[in-house]
Amino acid sequence: MAAVEMLTREDLDAMPDDGNRYELIEGEIVVSPSPRSRHQLAVTRLIVLLDAACPEHLRVSQAPFDVVLSEFDVVQPDVLVLDPEGLDERALNTPPLLAVEVLSPTTRRRDLTVKKRLYEQAGVAAYWVVDAETEGLALTAWELRDGRYEVVAAIAGDEEWTATVPFEVTVVPSRLVR
Repeated sequence: MAAVEMLTREDLDAMPDDGNRYELIEGEIVVSPSPRSRHQLAVTRLIVLLDAACPEHLRVSQAPFDVVLSEFDVVQPDVLVLDPEGLDERALNTPPLLAVEVLSPTTRRRDLTVKKRLYEQAGVAAYWVVDAETEGLALTAWELRDGRYEVVAAIAGDEEWTATVPFEVTVVPSRLVR
């Protein structure tokens, strides 16, 4: 039985600039299709919401944008909050303070399992998942406590939650798609 070769960031860098979204997850290249319009609307509104509350010393960004978690894991969260000290001209080389994934049919399982675990292991302080397929939208938020993620919010529709990590911001899921 032959050993499976793990790909690295160098292999990811060799991928074509063809408009597809390439990530390196556990040494394997993953290609994602273009997101649906509801997904993109939620991403855009979340960026505006986070940017309005973001302190001057931090930045809000979105995919496609490489976040290097390890030699074998380079991901592109839909939305992220980062400390610009970890940036170089190509990528964020430190864990983001917040990673947000907007679920889609093709990414749901990976976002809720593998990527959640990778973010947790890398020390990402907060991880949010927005379910754009749910009527009125839903949001689940985890925060890193003693090296493990704990659910700090699970809201849907017109419910309101105020996050404190990485900074204070109030989220109402239904407002992300109005």
